[in-house]
Amino acid sequence: MKKIISSLVAIAMIVGLMLGCTANPTGQEPSKNDKLSGSVTVYSPHPADPLNAGVKEFQEKTGITVNVVAAGTGELLKRIEAEADNPLADVLWGGGAESLAAYSDYFEEFIPDEDSVILASHKDTNRKWVGESPLPMVIMYNKKLVSENEVPKSWGDLLDPKWKGKIAYADPAKSGSSFTILATMVTAYGKDNGKGWDFIREFVANLDGKVLGSSSGVYKGVADGEYSVGLTLEKSAQEYVKAGADVGFIYPEEGTSAVPDGVSLVKGSKNKENAKAFINFVLGKECQQMMSEEYNRRPVRTDLAPPEGLAPLSDIKLVDYDFNWASNSKAEILEQWKDIVVGK
Repeated sequence: MKKIISSLVAIAMIVGLMLGCTANPTGQEPSKNDKLSGSVTVYSPHPADPLNAGVKEFQEKTGITVNVVAAGTGELLKRIEAEADNPLADVLWGGGAESLAAYSDYFEEFIPDEDSVILASHKDTNRKWVGESPLPMVIMYNKKLVSENEVPKSWGDLLDPKWKGKIAYADPAKSGSSFTILATMVTAYGKDNGKGWDFIREFVANLDGKVLGSSSGVYKGVADGEYSVGLTLEKSAQEYVKAGADVGFIYPEEGTSAVPDGVSLVKGSKNKENAKAFINFVLGKECQQMMSEEYNRRPVRTDLAPPEGLAPLSDIKLVDYDFNWASNSKAEILEQWKDIVVGK
């Protein structure tokens, strides 16, 4: 009798394990009891806190091990390009969508499980990327260094000589957010008539040779008082505001942009099913809500509200951002930026 009971228990355990490895038929995020296996390699430019939180939740819910490579968007995209014949990454999580679009040859078509709650404007028509968080760009300022009547209200205000050498801005060749800001400023002043690039020449002159190596240096530099003002992401500035830092931020009067961070499936991924599970997780309601409540990241989902303290996108003036131009002409835009920086 004991042998029979032991055999029945063993059979039950085997059946349970088999069910645990079966795809979830409801399409919902796996529960902690639906453990999967294997690993997935995620390249990400996200800051450490939201990146680690998302990875931790995913690992706990799925049982999949996540190998993370963290660096700037530009660096990661170049790495994916260099590794095209033998991909080492499975997913790129983060980076401005136009930067991802410029490297779309290295990504595979992917339609998320909950595609219906994501606006068409936040998805690639060829399905090579999906937006995961709209990102308005702002001017952040240090309240100890900038009085209320001095706060710049526009991109144009940054050309005032009083800000020379006091503006924090990252290299757009290395930072996806800085590239978006560059394209936004050019658009605001005229990308087709040359006036946008005239503005950039004056802006570069006011940087006084100070171009930072990463986007994190911008908001940290402003918060630490190394710079008076900085051009950065709304979410990064808002994190410091909520933490009680003496900083503030404004949406430029000429209009800003709200290009989403994106997530993509790397072409030739060696762990494709795990990669798809990861993408569905970061676009899922639970992860999106956590990112909103804890890290001030605007959800891409239409069934979730913006983080507390942030205005709806409909209340923010936006430029007529030409996504196709920004993505398809990225190399030319960066070359023109480089020429201006070196004085050509």
